[in-house]
Amino acid sequence: MGGDHGPVVCVEGAVQACNEAGYPLKVILVGDERQLVAELSKQNLNGAQIEIVHAPDVVHMDDPATDGIRKKDSSIGVAMRLLRDRTGDGIVSTGNTGAVMAAGLAYLGRLQGISRPAIACLFPSENGRTLVVDVGANPVCKAQNLVEFGIMGSAYSRSVGGINNPRVGLLSIGEEPSKGNDLTITTHQILAISHLNFVGNVEGRDILRGRADVVVCDGFVGNIMLKFAESLQGFLTNAVRRQISSNYFSRAGAILMGPFLRRMKRTFDYAEYGGAPLLGLDGMCMICHGSSSPRAIKNAIWAVERGFDQKVNERIAEAIQREGNSGRPKAGVELKG
Repeated sequence: MGGDHGPVVCVEGAVQACNEAGYPLKVILVGDERQLVAELSKQNLNGAQIEIVHAPDVVHMDDPATDGIRKKDSSIGVAMRLLRDRTGDGIVSTGNTGAVMAAGLAYLGRLQGISRPAIACLFPSENGRTLVVDVGANPVCKAQNLVEFGIMGSAYSRSVGGINNPRVGLLSIGEEPSKGNDLTITTHQILAISHLNFVGNVEGRDILRGRADVVVCDGFVGNIMLKFAESLQGFLTNAVRRQISSNYFSRAGAILMGPFLRRMKRTFDYAEYGGAPLLGLDGMCMICHGSSSPRAIKNAIWAVERGFDQKVNERIAEAIQREGNSGRPKAGVELKG
């Protein structure tokens, strides 16, 4: 209910997810029943399994994050309780990210061994996709938080991405272990003795090059990088259009390159990825852009289902246990900082 377009795109995306899945899939729409019924009446349900659960209140985008807890009857609050009670298997939300995080912590709690949940985001790369953790949930971090981000990202990439032994990199200002601030230097030392497939420091340019399958950073850096990446599609599209309209030969060439240009646009289209998984909560959660399209909602629903089916949270818990006391460094290792 709290997304930029209200329930319109969520309803359409949910119907698309059910109709195009090719197998039985049920979606519970949580929000104002009157509006949801009206939107559903405009859709070709074609037997789609859609249920409505009424939630009279809304957490708006400009509301404080604590409203995710305070407004118990909001669509976010009701949906979280449905997940807590195992009425649902996962949540997709286009609403207030802070409220989703607050409600998730209040109703679901953290996975054992996780100190801070984190938002992960898939970026296109030369090798396919790179998962970056964290992109906004934790602007201030300790080294142990970043280690946990690496563990969660690795488990997600292995379970949902199908990568057998994900390469984990630490975002820094240079490849050398001594490069960076105290946070990255200490984190590098811990990751180097972990069970993760740690490939060392990576720089910003290495993300699109696909040097690592998982890139770890604090939420402040990650969110700046995410917002910059979001601007790329519009910038590149406008630049291509200007060049195409510059002369007749460019326009003629664009006709021949049409299929290629459309494929390139899809590469940078966030709707292809659905949303950003919120890792570390005791339940599958997917946060979508407030202005998400129905296609993005559809893909987000499918991504949450894959995460549940592949037991992502169980894999995270196993990895945390394997690291031993949340991946803290072994005795006798002297850490800088």
